Amino acid sequence: MESTDKLSCNILADLLIAHGVSHVVMSPGSRNAPLIVALSRREQLTCHVVIDERSAAFVALGMGVQSGKGVALVCTSGSALLNYAPAVAEAFYRQVPLIVISADRPEEWIDQDDSQTIWQQDALSPYVKRSCDISANLNYTNGEWVCNRLINDVLLEALNGRRAPVHINIRLDAPLNLMEQYEPGRSRVINMLRPKDELTTAEARQLGALIASPRKVLIIIGFMQPDARLNKALAKLARIPNVAVMTESIANLHSPLFIDRIDATLSSMEGEDFINLRPDVVITAGGALVSRFVKDWVRSLNGVEHWHVGPSHTTIDCFRHLSLRVEMDPAIFFRQLASALQIFKEPSAYSHDWSALASRSLVKHGMYVKDAPWCDLKAFSMIIPAIPRSWNVHFSNGTPVRYAQLMDCTHLHRCDCNRGVSGIDGCTSTALGASAIYNDITLLITGDMSCQYDIAAFSSTLVSPKFKVIVICNGGGGIFRFINSTSELPELEKYLSVGTRLPLSDIAHGYGFRYFEADSEVALANSLRQFISCKDAPALLAINTPGELSANVLKRYFAQS
Repeated sequence: MESTDKLSCNILADLLIAHGVSHVVMSPGSRNAPLIVALSRREQLTCHVVIDERSAAFVALGMGVQSGKGVALVCTSGSALLNYAPAVAEAFYRQVPLIVISADRPEEWIDQDDSQTIWQQDALSPYVKRSCDISANLNYTNGEWVCNRLINDVLLEALNGRRAPVHINIRLDAPLNLMEQYEPGRSRVINMLRPKDELTTAEARQLGALIASPRKVLIIIGFMQPDARLNKALAKLARIPNVAVMTESIANLHSPLFIDRIDATLSSMEGEDFINLRPDVVITAGGALVSRFVKDWVRSLNGVEHWHVGPSHTTIDCFRHLSLRVEMDPAIFFRQLASALQIFKEPSAYSHDWSALASRSLVKHGMYVKDAPWCDLKAFSMIIPAIPRSWNVHFSNGTPVRYAQLMDCTHLHRCDCNRGVSGIDGCTSTALGASAIYNDITLLITGDMSCQYDIAAFSSTLVSPKFKVIVICNGGGGIFRFINSTSELPELEKYLSVGTRLPLSDIAHGYGFRYFEADSEVALANSLRQFISCKDAPALLAINTPGELSANVLKRYFAQS
C-alpha cells in the first residue's frame, strides 16, 4: 500500500492495530499530516475528526468509557497537545487507556522561535502512565528497533495492569507530504501475559506446544535471590531433551543439569556448534546479564523468539527479539511450563549438545588455568573453591564478577553483585549492609579501584567479625585493560587504569581488620587458610597481581579455539 514515508508513523499504525485499538480521534494539522495519512489508510482503524483538541480528548474519553478499549488521540505540534490535559487527567483517574499521539518538531528546533514549538515530551505528566519520545531520524543503527520497542512498551503499559492514558510524542521533519510503499503489519509485535496468579491450564499447554520439540529452547537466568521453587522447576525443564538451561553465578541456582559457566562454554563454540546450538526460542528471567558473550551471540541470531518472564517496570528487550512479556512469578511460570512440556518429550539432541560443549569447555578451562602464570585468573581459581559453603559472597563490578562467571560457584549458596546499574560505587557498603543482617560470614571480593571508591565503608560501626574482604590489587581498573573499547587506547594507563595509592595495610590496622597479603600461589594458599580461619575480627586479604599480564591472560583465555 502507499503510505507516508515516515517509518515511525507506519510502525505506530501497525502496533495500534496489533494491540487492539480500533478507534482514532484526530484533529487537523500540518505537522501531524503523516500520522493522519498512516492511520486513515488502514481499514482496521475507524478515524473520527474533531477540530477542537479539548473536545476531541473528551470525545475519545467517552469512546473509551463506553467500549472499555484503548482509543487513540492524534494532534499536531505546539499548544494543541496541552488542550488534551483535562480529559487525560479525567481518564487517568477513571483508568481509561487513552493513547495520546502528538506530532512534534525535531528537537533542534525547539526554543528557536520556529512556529508551533514547545517542549512536548513531558507535557502531560503526571497524568500518563508511560510516555515516549520518538526521534525524527530513525536512520541509525537500531533506530527502527528503538522506535518499535518504545511504542510496544507504551501500548502494553496503557492496556495492562492498572489501565491509564499514555503519551507517544513523534518528532517529524519536513517534507511531510512524501509517500512510499509500505507493507502493513510487518512491525514486530510484543505481547503480554499477565495472569492474576497462575496460567490457566489451556494457556500453559498452548505455550508448551509453541516450544515443543523439534524447536530448540534456551533458558537464561540472570541475577536473583535464591529460590528453591525456581531451582526445582528449572531442573525439571533441563531434563527435557529440547531444553537447555543457562545460569549466571549470581543467579543463585544450582544443578548438574545447568550450564553454569556461560562465558567459558560459549567461548568454546566452534564449527557446527554455531548451527546445532542455535535456539529457536530464548526465555529469560532474573536481572541484567553479566555475560557480554551471550548477549552478543543471541542478538546476532535472526528469527529467534525471546520471552521474558517476571514482573518488570518496562518492556525488557535486551536481545532485540522480544515477542512475549510474561508478567508473573518465574518460579510459578517455569513449574507450569515444565508440567505442560511433559507430554511433548520428543527426541532432540539439543540439551545433550549443550552438555557436551560444557564438558569440553571445562577440560579446556582446567588445562588453561593450570598452565597460567600468577595473575588474576589464577588467583580466582584458588579463591572460589576455598570459600566455605555457609558464607555469602558479594562481588564488586568490574572484573571480579566476570572472573566468578568462569569458576565453579555451585557450592556457594548465595552470590550477589550490584548489577542493577553495574556501578562500582557502593559495592563495599552493600556487602557491609548485608553482613549486618546475615548471621554467618559475608565475603566481599573487590578490585582495588572499587575498594578505593567506597573506602568510607571501612569506618562504619557496622563492621564486625562477620565481614571479610578480598581485594585484588592489579594496579586499578583491570576491566579497562581487558575490554575492547579501552584496552588499546594510548590513554589507558594515564587516564583509565590509573593505579591506586591504597594503603590497605594501614587501613586494615587503623579500622581493626586482621590483615593478610599474597603475591604468589604459595603465599595465597597460606594466606587464604589464615584469612578463612580468622574468627575474632573482620579480615582483609590483599592479593597483588600483575595488571597488564592478567588482562592478556584473560584475553588469551577467550581467544582459545
